[in-house]
Amino acid sequence: MMDAFTRREGELYCEDVPVSELVARWGTPAYVYSRTALRTRLQDLSDAFGSHPHLIAYSVKANGNLAVLRTLADMGAGADIVSGGELYRARLAGIPAQRILFSGVGKTLPELAAALREGIYAFNVESEGELRSLSELAQAMGKTAPIAFRINPNIDTPTPHAYTRTGHAATKFGVPIHDAMRLYRIASELPGIAVRGIDMHLGSQILAIEPYHVALEQALEMVARLKEEGHELEFLDLGGGLGISYSGGEGIPADLLADSIVPSLRETGLRLILEPGRYIVGHAGILLTRVLYVKEGGGKRFVVTDAGMNDLLRPSHYAGYHAVEPILSRDREHARVDVVGPICETGDFLALDREIERVEPGELLAVMTAGAYGFSMSSTYNQRPRPVEILVDGDRAELVRRRETIQDLVAAELDLTPEEKQLGAHKGIL
Repeated sequence: MMDAFTRREGELYCEDVPVSELVARWGTPAYVYSRTALRTRLQDLSDAFGSHPHLIAYSVKANGNLAVLRTLADMGAGADIVSGGELYRARLAGIPAQRILFSGVGKTLPELAAALREGIYAFNVESEGELRSLSELAQAMGKTAPIAFRINPNIDTPTPHAYTRTGHAATKFGVPIHDAMRLYRIASELPGIAVRGIDMHLGSQILAIEPYHVALEQALEMVARLKEEGHELEFLDLGGGLGISYSGGEGIPADLLADSIVPSLRETGLRLILEPGRYIVGHAGILLTRVLYVKEGGGKRFVVTDAGMNDLLRPSHYAGYHAVEPILSRDREHARVDVVGPICETGDFLALDREIERVEPGELLAVMTAGAYGFSMSSTYNQRPRPVEILVDGDRAELVRRRETIQDLVAAELDLTPEEKQLGAHKGIL
């Protein structure tokens, strides 16, 4: 994969643009993405699977910016969605409905209806209750819902944090593997349902190939059993979760993953679907922030920045590591510091006990490898407007999401009509 962020005479660049120029135009905090990095990563992954029929259904939850989605859509990517809002974004970005799969354990009836109207490729169903609701809704709408069951294979895949392990039996995700055949039999008899495939998802930030190989073996056993019972399947979805390195390196090489999957899958004739998010966009983005203050206390040195946990939640929520670097690197002394934000929470930090160049107030820092689960998990906590998003392509930079204003934060409250206020009060909403 190309390195989107390089240094020239000590100054950090995104492709051919000095990131200091981006700050001069749009301020901080700011997310910056490399379009070339997005394209390269998607192309490398697709090329690895060669001529075997496959669909890369990008996981929208990793980064749902419309410019990012359009970039991937133009290259033939589909979308893995988990909400009606993500469906809306994916379609607005030009991703065809026939390249969209709807995952998620708690799909609402309005969301299911919207996806049925759009004619998406498949619903990854996660419970018998969801299956029956989808059947009734499809009947009422005169539609047919193509489905796969998300099978929970009970594989406790090693990941950096317990919250990102979703393939073992004790999580809320999927249907138990021992119950899957019964559910497929029910689905084959329900009106409005068309069984189309099998889905598995093991977790997030997986840095080994072996769990995918184990999951594939289990899936292929089920494919054989389903075919014996007369089910005509079209695809096998192995989910996403492909990990990346946050401290150097590339994570799972795409070609090695393909070599472990394609030979066994080829003889089934099934289309392969993968749902990567972080793998495509993680290395393609950084968060820019300015040092506000430097203070000492309790034997520690704190570097206080204008970006906090509301802008990048991963360090606090997942104990996630991100390299932190000054935008202008100099030959100077290093110091061990906590890089903390302005939020009124002890858990508000970007890096703890980290050795970096000794920076001063006013300097700019880059939080690296922040393209995935950065802006998408950001919030307005402490009534802080969310950052700008910038997309760089070669020597051109484009603002792809303006910075929120304080007025934006109250607009949904001030814009209520008298009728809406009455309705809300009647329903106990206000």
